[in-house]
Amino acid sequence: MKISLGSWAFSFGPYAADPVSFEDTVKHLSAAGYDGIDICGFPPHISLEAYPSAESRREVVRLLQDNNLGVSGYSADFSEVNPIAESNEAAYADLLKRNLQMSVDLGSPTLRVDTVAAPGSIPEDEYEQSFHRIARLWAEGAELAQTAGVRLVWEFEPGFAFNKPAEIVRMHQEVRHPNFSILFDTSHAYMCAVVGARQHGDRDVLGGGLPEFLDKLQGRIGAIHLIDSDGTLHCDETSTHRPFGEGLIDFSRLAPKLLAVPGIEWWTIDHCFWAGSWELVAASRKFVAGLLERAGR
Repeated sequence: MKISLGSWAFSFGPYAADPVSFEDTVKHLSAAGYDGIDICGFPPHISLEAYPSAESRREVVRLLQDNNLGVSGYSADFSEVNPIAESNEAAYADLLKRNLQMSVDLGSPTLRVDTVAAPGSIPEDEYEQSFHRIARLWAEGAELAQTAGVRLVWEFEPGFAFNKPAEIVRMHQEVRHPNFSILFDTSHAYMCAVVGARQHGDRDVLGGGLPEFLDKLQGRIGAIHLIDSDGTLHCDETSTHRPFGEGLIDFSRLAPKLLAVPGIEWWTIDHCFWAGSWELVAASRKFVAGLLERAGR
């Protein structure tokens, strides 16, 4: 198992006003002993606009190679094209194709997607239709991604629509494509399956917590993000990604089940929206490495 960290930690939230450059992030992770990086596709990191050509992307690859880092994933910026809206179907499909090419050029094994739409933004009479629409778009995208040699992974979270455990399972069933899978973020999973934050309609939680959620998602997970949760929302929107050991997740119990997920090569640490993440880089890697060591990996 290889360990990476998401570069968005140093460009979102408390870092937005003064983001750390991608180059400095790469050097920091390399010095801390990481195996790789999960690349943020939002400005000012590796966006389509900032790196429009194959040559510009080769420069990114050379930077990573010079610092002995692999790529665990690419988190593209889809924020301007809401796939829930019927009028955006063609634009979303085009944007997905462009981000697939970016993933290929960077050597990323995965392309992350989300539903973009916030909970509560979909009228009740359009809810099911919107669910079916995005499932169809992702099925088509998964087919394109498979041809490109990239896995399409969906990151569910309280900040985006369709975040109930039952909906997450149902989405995977409806997309029904072998190249489409779920990105399991431990903090988001806790908020969705244990807290039931920002859900549509009746609350859907699991008495068995994260272990039960993993069981329900057996054979459906294609990527894993690790971070703690204290059961709260960041700015009432998405999961608070609290540093390891400061939250409610029992990682010693969860780690063996995460390791049993087939086909996973990377564990990606996700410090999104946490002030002071820069100083936690080495400690977070040590924590995750310790989990792997205790599990015999």
